[in-house]
Amino acid sequence: MNTNITIIGAGLGGLVLARVLHVHGIAATIYEAEPSAMARTQGGQLDIHEDDGQVALAAAGLTDEFRAIIHSGGEALRILDQHASLLYEDVDDGTGGRPEVLRGDLRRILIESLPAGTIRWGAKVIDTLSLGDGRHRVVLADGSSVETGLLVGADGAWSKVRPLVSDATPQYSGITLVETYLHDVDDEHPEAAGVVGDGAMFALAPGRSISVHREANAVLHTYAAVVEPLDWFTGLDVTDPAGIATVMTGFADWAPALTALITDHDATPALRPIHGLPIGHEWSHRSGVTLVGDAAHLMPPAGDGANLAMIDGADLGLAIAAHPDDLDAAIASYEQTMFPRSRAAADDSAGMQELLYGDRAPQSLVEFFTGTHARVAAEG
Repeated sequence: MNTNITIIGAGLGGLVLARVLHVHGIAATIYEAEPSAMARTQGGQLDIHEDDGQVALAAAGLTDEFRAIIHSGGEALRILDQHASLLYEDVDDGTGGRPEVLRGDLRRILIESLPAGTIRWGAKVIDTLSLGDGRHRVVLADGSSVETGLLVGADGAWSKVRPLVSDATPQYSGITLVETYLHDVDDEHPEAAGVVGDGAMFALAPGRSISVHREANAVLHTYAAVVEPLDWFTGLDVTDPAGIATVMTGFADWAPALTALITDHDATPALRPIHGLPIGHEWSHRSGVTLVGDAAHLMPPAGDGANLAMIDGADLGLAIAAHPDDLDAAIASYEQTMFPRSRAAADDSAGMQELLYGDRAPQSLVEFFTGTHARVAAEG
């Protein structure tokens, strides 16, 4: 089977790329390992930025659809210390530039915008091979393969496409998250609902944090962050109460209203070690292949990952539309823009990790949002 443009991965970056190409009358095929669009929960809430994520959705012709899924009130923010003392609060008055949406809703509108058959579900990639002259073969788990004139890796942290352009592999960041949910919180968990508020809440201490988003339908989606070596988590089963108890030893002096966000969970907890590619990850131009999103520039979360993936997909799609008969020129144009943008975002991510987990947390994050961070840094 031959196809001209092949995208590996139906995440936000790959979907935006396929949609922008479709808007410009260019066909592409996405190969996705998951068996269907509803195979798993698609993560939590995302703030979509004016200067990248919203630009990408406009290029995809989906601004109205995006506006329809915004979670009103989701831009509200609270910063607390470990004793649940409120240090900073910002309300959502509807004038902010980073409206919140659920990742699953965003993915849904993108999938629905594509022609039937664009996505090949249940197509797990096990290998990619260069055939020379800019062509590549994608080998699937069912034994079939696809040859393509342009291969785009939109397949995340452990990309099967990345080895075609780079030897870089994700490295552990030193941070692991424990993910939990509380449901029907206004009735069943009113104290937790009260401490979180209407939007996002960050409770911080050096080396530990509990961050929460209040999602639609009275759901609290929580991540407890633990700064420890990866082997600290070896054999740790957070689906077992004993495993959660081990995690909570690091939160022993925290307010019960905060620790209950982890211990009183209504869904099976999950352990999420955070990895990243080297800051400034780049590669020499390769004919017929490139990367978008986490496959290109995986970094610890700082609010930019989904936005970067979408603007990558949009920029690559627009570059292909501008050079439909010269895909190498399209790749080069896209990468020339993407590399410095992702480097700047990775630098910001590293800085945000220090604000969240460094010795001055939570005051460092308060200073960031009150505008005093730059002054404090300048004063040393």
